[in-house]
Amino acid sequence: MTLTQLLLLVVSLIAIGGMLVRPFRSPEWVWTLGGALALVLSGLLPAAAAASAVARGLDVYAFLIGIIALAELARYERLFEWLATYLLRAGGGSRARLFMLLYGVGTLVTALLSNDTTAVVLTPAVYAALARTDARPLPYLYACAFVANAASFVLPISNPANLVIFGRSLPQLVPWVAAFGGAAVAAIVLTYLALRLARGRDLAGTYRYDDAAVVLSARNVRAGIAIAAATLGLVAAAAVGIDVGYAALVLAVLALGVAAVGDAEALRFTARHVSWQIVPLVAGLFAIVAALDRAGALPAARALLTHAEQLGPIAGRLAIGAAVTGASNLFNNLPVALASGFALQSAPVAPQVAHATLVAVDLGPNLSVTGSLATVLWLIALRRDGVEVTAWQFLRLGIVVVTPALIAALLLVR
Repeated sequence: MTLTQLLLLVVSLIAIGGMLVRPFRSPEWVWTLGGALALVLSGLLPAAAAASAVARGLDVYAFLIGIIALAELARYERLFEWLATYLLRAGGGSRARLFMLLYGVGTLVTALLSNDTTAVVLTPAVYAALARTDARPLPYLYACAFVANAASFVLPISNPANLVIFGRSLPQLVPWVAAFGGAAVAAIVLTYLALRLARGRDLAGTYRYDDAAVVLSARNVRAGIAIAAATLGLVAAAAVGIDVGYAALVLAVLALGVAAVGDAEALRFTARHVSWQIVPLVAGLFAIVAALDRAGALPAARALLTHAEQLGPIAGRLAIGAAVTGASNLFNNLPVALASGFALQSAPVAPQVAHATLVAVDLGPNLSVTGSLATVLWLIALRRDGVEVTAWQFLRLGIVVVTPALIAALLLVR
């Protein structure tokens, strides 16, 4: 390894480490964007190469902003608050039934509005609803975290990492379901069963709750219809091969336009609460992964993919799944997804190996609180409400929950 390659690797790892640890509570984007700028200003990464890498993610930025905007609009219109209150009533006082219903809703929200929406918007609504009961909230909050990743490969739009890995070669809806459908069902069902067994003591018996209703106005309903139409439009875009990144942004703008008629505050609220910093965060990561490629890190990833293919269909999928899961939990699945996307697009391998890589990027991070962006956002949402979950608590549960689901999904992916 040359000195230049070593420096590229060190700066890149410091940037990713800073993003995960956030020293002095600094924003994540400061580290990724700062690392990218340091690489360019030091001459380690040519400006043209950095610009090309950043431009590569334009559709990803559009998707993230569009999906987050729809989620924040739904929050403003109290749709998730209404949904959580409805679940309390539908649970009929049974803690186990409430858990099952919540898990089902979390699956739908993740599949249609991405795992980040489940973490950022559904989780606080669930906590607020459970505060009106005598049930322990933690099992239900864990359900939000784990289903956010378990259901994140039901559809191409269920996880931004799916766009990152496949880029412009993202499969259309029918081929996607054919490849990932069985694996997704297995991951969702086995994750539910493992959580149900692990937290069974907390889910026994009944709960009492405050039956105060959340009433939606005609304006709330109109906005909800616009959000539902945008979501269905996004699924349709995935079905016919339209770029879902730009489609998400356009559909979000249209939904916001409908909601803002007669209520300009809907637009202002959404604009204030959209996590705009996600764009420099991810853009910096694109540049850093390009630097890692120049440092010789990604050729090793390509070699790993090729080796996994040579192991055979079953052993290869399990091997690449284990490697990607480990990397995702150590370094977060977003940079791992970027690196995997770079490697896959330049090292053609069997579809089963590529698909196993995506399953591990999406589902594997359920082992640790820093494994995926969705889980990090979930943890932040909990801390805002005064709920603490330690890394060790999450890991202990994650090992039990993830292992059977991941193995089954890797074996069933096509």
